[in-house]
Amino acid sequence: MLTILGFAMIATFLVLIMTKKMSPIAALVLIPALFCVAVGKGAHLGDYVIDGVSSLAPTAAMLMFAIVYFGVMIDVGLFDPVVRAILRFCKADPMRVVVGTAVLAAIVSLDGDGSTTFMITVSAMYPLYKRLGMSLVVMTGVAAMANGVMNTVPWGGPTARAATALKLDAADIFVPMIPALLVGLLGVLGLAYVLGLRERRRLGALRIEDEESVGAKEAVLVGAGAAAGPARPRKRPVGGGADGGDGDEDLLKGLDPDRPTLRPRLYWFNALLTGVLLTAMILELLPIPVLFLLGAALALSVNYPRLPDQKARIAAHADNVLNVSGMVFAAAVFTGVLQGTGMVDHMAGWLVDTVPEGLGPHMALVTGVLSLPLTYFMSNDGFYFGVLPVLAEAGAAHGVTPLEMARASLVGQPLHMSSPLVPAVYVLVGMARVEFGDHTRFVVKWAALTCLLILAAGILFGTI
Repeated sequence: MLTILGFAMIATFLVLIMTKKMSPIAALVLIPALFCVAVGKGAHLGDYVIDGVSSLAPTAAMLMFAIVYFGVMIDVGLFDPVVRAILRFCKADPMRVVVGTAVLAAIVSLDGDGSTTFMITVSAMYPLYKRLGMSLVVMTGVAAMANGVMNTVPWGGPTARAATALKLDAADIFVPMIPALLVGLLGVLGLAYVLGLRERRRLGALRIEDEESVGAKEAVLVGAGAAAGPARPRKRPVGGGADGGDGDEDLLKGLDPDRPTLRPRLYWFNALLTGVLLTAMILELLPIPVLFLLGAALALSVNYPRLPDQKARIAAHADNVLNVSGMVFAAAVFTGVLQGTGMVDHMAGWLVDTVPEGLGPHMALVTGVLSLPLTYFMSNDGFYFGVLPVLAEAGAAHGVTPLEMARASLVGQPLHMSSPLVPAVYVLVGMARVEFGDHTRFVVKWAALTCLLILAAGILFGTI
């Protein structure tokens, strides 16, 4: 019964947010509360919620101060050169813009933190998508998939969890998987190219001449590549016209170069501070929430020594902070009920038990396939510490090595990064002003295809 109710709860949540019948925050709170009562454990709802909030509180704190920190870095102009460089590469060609999004997200993902990746990627690319009237779900989808592939680096989390759960060396898991992961990354870049071509056909390569008319396009274009589109500014054929005209120069500014929040004299201080912060995060010198708390306080104090200016910067980013932290705490209700009622354990056990006996020698393949739904509907901790050891034990009985099982378990990460249980995805959709349901409806099929591509490449290369 718990298995059926668990799947029903998740299905109800996804249907309601994808059809926009409820907001994600309301659905994350009310749906699990109703199902908790339905399983006869309503009296324990408070305990489940407190447990969920306690487990996600450090993540919420990290996101709050990380948003303030990177918001200040955007305000002071730290990323302006990055934006200008990307815009020079992308020019006004939607295809280049989408490919540039994938490349930027993949590179920034090397720091191992999804929230940081999404904040930097959206900060750099959002102005261009907005000005060109491009589909914002294309941006969020491509960024999430690129980050999902790169999230498998040993310091990113999943690989370390798999190594810990099965008592293996993380390098032994990750290094042989590099060719398959590169195939997955190439798949993301190829998809970005195709989606970019669709956007190019829909919009053309644009010369921005009426910034206000383009900036007014806040609607998310879920049907990217559809024949119909909104009214758009005057366009020129791709490759046509001279580069470097007044319209292109305005586009290449990216962010307003005359905004009063800029601090050009402190550019190298801010660059050094950010480098030190990311290095300390990778080396785990302090907990990540503490690092961002210290970084945000230092960045505000040095760049804006006057108290009114500090208050103004905090207020400017309060909307993002509230949306993201609120979503994380709402997700704590969902995860708390799933785990507290035992639904997640029964769901995982049912999936494991449904594997036919004849597939025993192919448990690595089975694990790779199961990693798609399991890491989407469960936290990485739940999957790697709760389910993977059970799967590995079943595989060992049929001669499948723990290393193969661990590598196969990484396959689902491109889909996992768009899970409603991943706090970083709310940073992505929140900063991009995209409805979570729109993002989900767009990205799930492409992310699942990327996962299967990695699995196929791993089998072909003999690492799975």
